[in-house]
Amino acid sequence: MNALQTLVLNADYRPLSVFPLSSWHWRDAVTALLLDRVALVANYEQVIHSPRLTMQVPSVVALKRYQPLDGFPAFTRYNIYVRDQWRCQYCAREFPSSELTFDHVVPRSRGGRTTWDNVVTACAPCNSRKGAKSLRAVGMTLLRAPHRPTRRELAHSAGHHTVDEVHHSWVDYLYWDSELDE
Repeated sequence: MNALQTLVLNADYRPLSVFPLSSWHWRDAVTALLLDRVALVANYEQVIHSPRLTMQVPSVVALKRYQPLDGFPAFTRYNIYVRDQWRCQYCAREFPSSELTFDHVVPRSRGGRTTWDNVVTACAPCNSRKGAKSLRAVGMTLLRAPHRPTRRELAHSAGHHTVDEVHHSWVDYLYWDSELDE
């Protein structure tokens, strides 16, 4: 039961984020419910007990106050991988996260900053080959120029979860913009 997650929806019943999927540990969801910050949408079958309360573990909750999602996502290593679609921006090969690193296009030793516009996903061999040199000096080119993505662009780059990867109570809230079957 410790691994149970609760899907968190915005007040409009859409996920706060698609990838990574907006979820909380079930204990955090229970706390938010008890503080009246979220509305209960669906439960798991598991039951929890306290001295004064017995309740089912929440599987889906919705925020009571709408959180605007316009703007830009957080600058994180994971979001860089999502933006670059897990591809080395030098050799264009796709890798699992465990085999990726990030590279400063303009090396920090030459004044480059750690920002969306200067950091790209790279595999270890390409990152080592480039080192602290300029792209021109090593004869490398970028697959795509680094840029600051919008939340929408990042969600589009991330793809979607399959039905098999999520609890059945989540499915109706994850596919609100998909084509309906006949």
